[in-house]
Amino acid sequence: MVPGIHRPAAVKVDLGAIRQNIENEVKHLQPKQKLFAVVKANAYGHGAVPVAKVAAEAGASGFCVAILDEALELRRAGIVKPILVLGVTSPEYAPLAAANNVSLTVPDLEWLKDAEKELRKEDLQLKIHLAIDSGMGRIGFHEDREFVAANKFLGNNKSFFVEGMFTHFASADSANSDYFNSQVKKFNHMKSLLTVKPKWIHVDNTAASIFDKKVHSDLVRFGIGIYGLNPSSNPDGPDLKADIKLKPALSFESELTQVKTIHKGDGVGYGSTYVADGDKIIGTVPVGYADGWIRKFQGFKIKVGDSYCPIVGRVCMDQFMVLLLHEMPVGTKVVLISNDPKAPNNIKAAADYVDTIHYEVACLLSDRLPRVYYNK
Repeated sequence: MVPGIHRPAAVKVDLGAIRQNIENEVKHLQPKQKLFAVVKANAYGHGAVPVAKVAAEAGASGFCVAILDEALELRRAGIVKPILVLGVTSPEYAPLAAANNVSLTVPDLEWLKDAEKELRKEDLQLKIHLAIDSGMGRIGFHEDREFVAANKFLGNNKSFFVEGMFTHFASADSANSDYFNSQVKKFNHMKSLLTVKPKWIHVDNTAASIFDKKVHSDLVRFGIGIYGLNPSSNPDGPDLKADIKLKPALSFESELTQVKTIHKGDGVGYGSTYVADGDKIIGTVPVGYADGWIRKFQGFKIKVGDSYCPIVGRVCMDQFMVLLLHEMPVGTKVVLISNDPKAPNNIKAAADYVDTIHYEVACLLSDRLPRVYYNK
């Protein structure tokens, strides 16, 4: 998707805030603990390469991504620090990962056997992290027997370097620690079965670290916290208190492209879900669901000039309409998402409005929106 550089709409990213968030977490690390910056999904919509470069300067010792292509993007950009692909990569690409010094996640024994065949063809050694499914029900070893067999398979196996072992917590961002504690217990049991010796054993994500869950972890996989957002955020209640200060980095801005007065009985948008009960001033904003601004934002109040105005009518693919409180000129600044956590259109408020989490709102912002960076 081509970035719309000739349209007045952009995602603005405060790199100074990102630097500050990482530096705050680095200060919060335990002795000898390292920070891996999670920049998957285009750095949660913020832009993977610019964020990774700032993260490296701010103290990140490595990076986590979701898919191999994201790792290769960082390598092409000159990022040389360790990179771990958290998702499952097809074994046929194990040599490509090895050649680019990218570490891959191992979900099961069958994957190891298939990857070994590919690596032997090119006489390469791959760095791997053993994934443990301690309660997410997603990827990783879950049964003792298979994990013991995998350890045996890896003994003196020159096709692999066991760099890590890890799990992912399902509820480290919850005030109730019961399920979290059960996952810790499961992971510790699997760790007791190890016969290989990983360089790093890691369990901490942002939530486990900033909510001080007190579990041993050689690495902190610092994700949503990089972007100044609280991992506990959800529509059902207030955020949990974090141990570090977080400063939101992302805002989403545009402009009015047309302003007109409609009259009683005139409809707005597909299906005419808004019908004027008298003369109304309507502004058009050149952003739509193709940009990740989904239709459920109908009714959400955004900042137009100095006023907060509701979106009226259905959000279209490329545009939406807003009910203005008074006449405003074309070109008036529109802030869809503010990086001020106290603003009524901050990213948590936006996520709450559409009954989701801020992770999703940020990640949905499409590549058609240019990323503009400041405070470099």
